[in-house]
Amino acid sequence: MSIKDLYHNKWVRFSFWALLYTLWVIWLGNFWWLLGLIVVFDLHITKRVKWAFWKKRYKEGEKRNTLLDWLDALIFAVIVVTFINMFFFQAFKIPSSSMENSLMTGDFLFVNKVKYGPKVPQTPLTVPFTHNVMPGGLKKSYSTLIQNDYKRMWGYSELKRDDYVVFNFPHGDTVLAKRPQEDYHTYVRSFGREYAQEVYGPIIVRPTDKKDHYVKRCVAVAGDTLSIVSGKVIVNGVQQPDYKGIRNTYTVVTDGSQINVKFLEDLQINLAELYFDITLPGYPAMPLTNEGVKKLEELKVVKEVAINIDEYSDSPQHSLLEIFPFNQNYPWTRDNYGPLWIPEKGSTVELTEANLPLYQRIITAYEGNELKVENGKIYINSQEATTYTFKQDYYFMMGDNRHNSLDSRYWGFVPEDHIVGAPAVIWLSVDANKSFPKNIRWNRILKFL
Repeated sequence: MSIKDLYHNKWVRFSFWALLYTLWVIWLGNFWWLLGLIVVFDLHITKRVKWAFWKKRYKEGEKRNTLLDWLDALIFAVIVVTFINMFFFQAFKIPSSSMENSLMTGDFLFVNKVKYGPKVPQTPLTVPFTHNVMPGGLKKSYSTLIQNDYKRMWGYSELKRDDYVVFNFPHGDTVLAKRPQEDYHTYVRSFGREYAQEVYGPIIVRPTDKKDHYVKRCVAVAGDTLSIVSGKVIVNGVQQPDYKGIRNTYTVVTDGSQINVKFLEDLQINLAELYFDITLPGYPAMPLTNEGVKKLEELKVVKEVAINIDEYSDSPQHSLLEIFPFNQNYPWTRDNYGPLWIPEKGSTVELTEANLPLYQRIITAYEGNELKVENGKIYINSQEATTYTFKQDYYFMMGDNRHNSLDSRYWGFVPEDHIVGAPAVIWLSVDANKSFPKNIRWNRILKFL
C-alpha cells in the first residue's frame, strides 16, 4: 500500500491532523484549544457539520462551478497564510536606511518568528495581510474588541547580542494622524503636547502588537552595561567587533571635484543622504564602512577623510530633548553615550529623582504602573517607592548606519514583549532610485541572514 493510499484512509488522515493539532496546542500552551479536536474529528470522520459552508459538494458527474472552486482556493490560502504569518514567518520591508549597509532600503524580508518564539496574537481581529492600516494607510485594519494578555510561545534561541531583530517600535503607542511615521513623543518634547496634537493630530492609540515594525541590531541585552565612546560601542568593557556592514559618517574633503556617482553607488551609499558642499569643498557627512574609507582614500580627488564624532556642547544641535533619557543629568550624544545598565527581569534598582528619567517609561508605559513625584518623593500606584523590580527583560537596539538611525539612543529600551522575530531571508531587493530592471539588486535575492 502506497503512502497516498494510506492517507486516503479516514482514520489515518484523522490521526495525522489530530497529532499536528495537539502539538500546536502544546506549543500554544492553552489546553482549552484541545476542544478543537472535536472539529478535526468531525472534518475527517463524522462529517456532521459543513465547516467550509462556502464549498459546494458535487454529485457524481455534476459540472464543477469554477467561481466556487476559486473562492474555496482563495479562502484556504488566506487561512493558511494568516496562520503562517501569526506563528512562523511574516513578510517585512526595510523602510529606511538605518541598517545600511547590512540591510538595504527596499529589501523585502521574511521574519522568522519561531527563533525567539512567536507571540500569541494580542489583537487577533485584524484584516488579513495587513499590520495596522488598510492599503493606502488611511484607516486602521484591526479591532481592539478582543485583547489578549502578552504571552510568548517557545522558541529555539534566546535573543543574543549583535542579532538583527524586528520589533514593535516602543514609542509607537501614540501616533499623530498627519505624521504617522514620526515619533509622537519627540514632537511633544519639541513643540508641546497641545501644539503637536492641534497641528499634526488627531492622535491614534495603538496596542503593543500593532505598533509599527522596526529592525535594528541588538547591541546590548538585559543585564549588560553599555557605553558608546567616540562612536565605538562597548558592552561590559568589551568593544563591539567591527562588523562589515556598520558605518559612520565622515567629512570627505576633495580638490573641489565631486566624486563619480558610479563609484559612490558601488560603495552602496544612499545618494539621497549625500550632499556636496562647495565651501568645504567636499562632503560633510558621507556614510562609509571601514572598507569604504580605505577605497575612498585611494582616490586622487580626495584630500582628507575624517570621522564625524559628536561631542556634547551647549549648542542647540545637542539638545537634551533628542537623546534618551532627555534630562540634563545625562549630557550624552549619539557618539558618546552612557554608561547605561540595561534592565533585567527580577532585578531591583534604587529609585532617585536623578535616575528616574531612565526608568520612568518602563514603570508607566511598559509595565502599567501609575507614577508621580511629590515633594522629592516617588510614588508608584500611590505607594511611596525607593526601589523598583522589573517585570521583564529589556534590550538596547542600534542601526548599523550609526549616524542615520533613530534607535535606542533616541527613545530608550526595547521591552521583551515588543520583540517580533529575526530577519531570515531577503527574497527581493529593489532600489527605488532606479528604474526597472536596473532597480533589482540581483545579488541580494534569496540572501539568507
